Amino acid sequence: MEKEPFSVKKRIKSFKYAFAGFRALFRAEQNAWIHTVAAILAIGAGFLFRISPGEWIAVIIVIGMVFAAEIFNTSLERTADFLTQEQDDRIRDIKDLSAAAVLVCAITALIVGLIIFLPKVICFFAS
Repeated sequence: MEKEPFSVKKRIKSFKYAFAGFRALFRAEQNAWIHTVAAILAIGAGFLFRISPGEWIAVIIVIGMVFAAEIFNTSLERTADFLTQEQDDRIRDIKDLSAAAVLVCAITALIVGLIIFLPKVICFFAS
């Protein structure tokens, strides 16, 4: 099979599909809205407390990590639901594992947030 030549038009179109994926995520997943609120709060706190560039990098990475995990989780759940509506322990395990991955990412993001912001909050209230 011959490889198609590079096409700017097709690359731009791929962004359209990616943004359609975001729309699908936010239409179907309430957790995506919870992650969005948490991300907005973390970004707001970053500006409020004037965090360092390194701290910004950590915050941005964990925000992206949580959203990526939620997108993978949603994709796996929808694929599993598409394959069968029957109760199947293997499908249940797949869904539980992907949900656990999101939880690990969210807990990691929380820990990073606490490491960065807790000392600043304590200092703010101590002054």
